[in-house]
Amino acid sequence: MKKFTVSSLWLVPLFAVLAACGGGGGGDSGGSTTPAVVTLRSIALAAPQSATMAINTTQTLVPTGTFSDGSTRNLTGLTWTTGSGGTTVLQVTNAGLVTARARGTDTVTATSTTAATATTAASSVSATINLTVITPWTQLAAGGNQTFGVKLDGRLFGWGDNVEAQLGDGTRLDRNVPTVVGTNTTWKQISVGDQFTVAIRNDGTLWSWGLNRNGQLGLNDRDPRTTPTQVGTATNWTFVSAGRAHVAALRTTPGTGTGATATPATTALWVWGNNSSNQLGIVVNTTNPRGDALIPTVVPGGDSWQSVAAGGAHTLAIKRDQTLWAWGDNSSGQVGNGQSTGTVAAPAQIFQQGTTPGSWSSVSAGATHSMAISNVRGTLYAWGGNSQGQVGNGGTSVQTTPIQIGIMEEWTHVAGGDGHTIGRRSDGTLWGWGSGEFSQSGSSVLQTLQPTQIGSLRTWTAVAAGANHSAALQVDGNFQSLWTWGRNDKGQLGNGNNTLSPTPILIAH
Repeated sequence: MKKFTVSSLWLVPLFAVLAACGGGGGGDSGGSTTPAVVTLRSIALAAPQSATMAINTTQTLVPTGTFSDGSTRNLTGLTWTTGSGGTTVLQVTNAGLVTARARGTDTVTATSTTAATATTAASSVSATINLTVITPWTQLAAGGNQTFGVKLDGRLFGWGDNVEAQLGDGTRLDRNVPTVVGTNTTWKQISVGDQFTVAIRNDGTLWSWGLNRNGQLGLNDRDPRTTPTQVGTATNWTFVSAGRAHVAALRTTPGTGTGATATPATTALWVWGNNSSNQLGIVVNTTNPRGDALIPTVVPGGDSWQSVAAGGAHTLAIKRDQTLWAWGDNSSGQVGNGQSTGTVAAPAQIFQQGTTPGSWSSVSAGATHSMAISNVRGTLYAWGGNSQGQVGNGGTSVQTTPIQIGIMEEWTHVAGGDGHTIGRRSDGTLWGWGSGEFSQSGSSVLQTLQPTQIGSLRTWTAVAAGANHSAALQVDGNFQSLWTWGRNDKGQLGNGNNTLSPTPILIAH
């Protein structure tokens, strides 16, 4: 039997243990490595909606950090400030939520600050973005040689002819750029006559200013006004339309009660101003039945009116049952009753072959021509004076009854001037026809006898026509922009000069 010593018994296991622990022979010492510190190198700020914001809108800026290891990620816990140091133009929260407060340009800065440690110094990384706040246009109106627009903040601006103080800025100076009217910020709807203006505020009150020779301001006198003046005390005015020297407006009385005892809302038609051609549709008094009406006077015959339009010296309206009515001057067939002489003293229903009696959705009136859109596929009808082709039926003869214009359908807006017409279809396209003496129909052609598309854009939303100029709104990014073209001798285009434009030009926000 072989004998083993103690040292020989432990020798191999000991070496095995040492090898397993890395203790045998040479090689790595087995020490650990400290990882490199990843630091923020830069910040990029992005405005997810746009660097241009409409007043009173908000958006949350997105800060993205780039780090020393090349990685990127969104950041939180930043310090946010504005360049102005206040909230005059922009306001920003600690989460990067920006609110547009007033028109102008301001900067927003996001800063990341790292405190000092035992081995590193304090550091700060920041980024800045410029944001511009605008007040987009929400509404427009044109008449005579002047134009008005309402902005998103409720302010009213006017430009063009001001000889009769029709711009309402307290002067009689023509303006060739948009000029604010007073300080009120609650304007709701505007309409422009030849040299006067009428408007409704959000509280339902009615206001007027400018020429008042025929009592068209509705203030029970014939004195002009240089600034907006309230008409009466009623607070339920819902729509107003100004003709050459007369006005037609709607007042709605809300319904009361519920169920079997409910009383429906009613809408009455009121008129005032010049009545020399029976355009008011009322008898002013027995001794002077065509006399001017110096205050709003209700039109007899019901309180179920839906819409109204005042032309040169005639008036069009639609009742709640969607029937079409007209009255006033008919020397050019603009009343649409098949004749082209005299006047029509009271509202008369207008019938059109091929349409049902109650099939009308909207009306518009030019100086001597009339337009109406049917609620059947949005077909457009026109009639009346046509010497410049403003009716749009391919000729220049007087049209004494409504006639469908072309074969196109889906018309949504139409507006008439002295001798031209502007329209918009549901696909957002813009159309013009009639006189082109001042390029007011969107063409330098002297006469365009049927609707012709203006440009190729499909972003137009509304149209308006003055005597010899035109205006329209279109969607421009997230906002509505205002464009004008045509005659400009009084600055009615609002582009800072008095030169006519044959194509739509942008009016600054």
